[in-house]
Order: sequence, then C-alpha cells, then structure tokens
Amino acid sequence: MTRHIVLVTGGAGFIGSNIVARLTEGGGYDVVVCDTLGQADLGKWRNIAKHPIADFVEPQDMFGWLESRWRDVEAVVHMGAISSTTEPDADKIVQSNFILSRDLWRWCCERQRRLIYASSAATYGDGALGFSDKDDPETLAKLRPLNAYGWSKWLFDNYAMRELARGNGPPQVAGLKFFNVYGPNEGHKGEMMSVATKRWAQAARGEAVTLFKSHHADYADGGQLRDFVYVRDAAEVVAWLLDNPETQGIYNLGSGKARSFADLATALFRAAGQEPNIVYADMPETIRDKYQYFTEADMSRLRQAGYDKPFTSLEDGIGDYARRFLSQADPYR
Repeated sequence: MTRHIVLVTGGAGFIGSNIVARLTEGGGYDVVVCDTLGQADLGKWRNIAKHPIADFVEPQDMFGWLESRWRDVEAVVHMGAISSTTEPDADKIVQSNFILSRDLWRWCCERQRRLIYASSAATYGDGALGFSDKDDPETLAKLRPLNAYGWSKWLFDNYAMRELARGNGPPQVAGLKFFNVYGPNEGHKGEMMSVATKRWAQAARGEAVTLFKSHHADYADGGQLRDFVYVRDAAEVVAWLLDNPETQGIYNLGSGKARSFADLATALFRAAGQEPNIVYADMPETIRDKYQYFTEADMSRLRQAGYDKPFTSLEDGIGDYARRFLSQADPYR
C-alpha cells in the first residue's frame, strides 16, 4: 500500500509545528518533520512531542532523504526559514530563505511533487502599494521590502511566479503571505515571539503592559493597526491547500481585519479576568522611520479560490489561546 507522506520543513518551529499538529490530527498523511531542535532544555522538541510523526530529518540530510523516499512523498510544506526581521547576516538569510527554497522548487519540479511554502507580509514593505496578493510577475516586481528577511521572501516569490509563467513548475505550488501570526508553540522564538505571547504573564497578573506610543498624527498611542491571525487558522489553510491540489499561486494569510495593539492587549487582560492596564513608551528612534502603522490582508483571492472557513476574531483567538495554552502548565499544542 502506497504511503502518502507530507514533509514539513521547519516542522518543529512555531507555524510548522501547528501544521504538523493539524495534519496528524486530521489523518490521511504520514507527516515527516525536517528541522533542528537545539538544546533540549530550551524545549523546541516539545512543539512536536504530542504528535505521531512518521520520521524526523535533519536539514543537511533533507535532499538525500527526499531522493530515497520520493515515490511516497505527496507534498513538501516548506516553512523552514530564517524568520527574524532583525537578523544581521544577509548571506545567511538568502542561503536559507531563497537558495534552499529554489533548490526545493527544482526538486519538486523534477519529481513532480507539490510545494506549499511560506512567504510573508514583509514582502509588502511599507504598504504604500497596498496589500493585494496579485501574483503576476509585473505586480510582484513593484514591491519594495524594508529588510533583508522581507527581500529574501520577495525574491523567491518572484522566482516561483516567473518560472510558472514560463511553464515550469511543480504540479501544485502555493505561497502563503503570513501576516501577524500568534498562538501556541512560540516559546523558543525569544524576542520574535508575538506580543500576545510576550505580554501574557504581565496581563495575567494584572500588571501594566507596555506598548509603543504613536509617532504618527493619524494614529493614537496603541492605535497602530495589524492583521493578527490565529495560528490555528493558518494551519487550517495549509490543510485545505493539501486537499485542493488544483489551487495554485500566492495568497495572503491573515484574518482580513486590522486591529490595534491596544485591542490585543485589552483582549489579553479580558482573557485573564483582569482590567486593562496599558502604558505607553516612546518607540526607539532606530525603527521609527521604518515602522508600519497599518497592515490588513486582502483575503479576496483565497476566498475566490474556494476557501470558505471563517477566520477567528482577535478576542476569540486570544481567549482560546489563553484558556487552552497560556494558562496551562503544559502550554504546547
């Protein structure tokens, strides 16, 4: 009997491990994780500890493993990346986020296997051109990311869509421009954790949560707007793409509704049964000229492609995250 395998790169990371959880819960696939786990006491291994994965592959062994099992592999879900927007080593970023992705693309083309991969809302830069996920090469070429991370994701989006336009590509390729994702299994991310995860302990104790002041006349302190999306919804979209192999292209993945950081902090306090206690501090001058005051995913193309499940509201998502994970002794999904 043929085994249908999905390889999830970055499968022990934040979004990747939630995808692993969803796919192992849903059945139908054997899920293989490709990642590094690091120091055991840092707990990244716990992100996948509850899930019956079929195999674990270290990144340096990935292509050898793929070649040995290619007949059984149904799809590659490529979430592995340098995800820090402040990573200083541009060579490391481009090697991980572009060159490795390009090589996976070529392997999927050669073996005719499906590829779903992580892009990023960081490809939109300052948002001056809006947040429409039109994926033709001409539209993509106009975007101007603000940092090396965003540029590396933009670079691969351009490569993938140019190759598709030339008639070269895997049987399915779908890129996902993740907006501000939050939820369980972020503990290993340090300073790159979402605000929801970073500020929970303070909110749960009723202590003051500090947010940035606004340095833009059109936005109140704490009124900076982001599209916050619950990671459970992100994993659900990936599962849907695997079930709909005809769906192809690059799609936004947000909630479709911009909310303020003050809204997020208030939701944390409410989930903890505390009264909101928010204070504001000056934004560091080093980031003021690059700071985005508004992001909101245009979700119309994903809807038009057939995805019809609702996205979780900020209050419901924070409430679920707090109740099932943040407030528990075992906060891992």
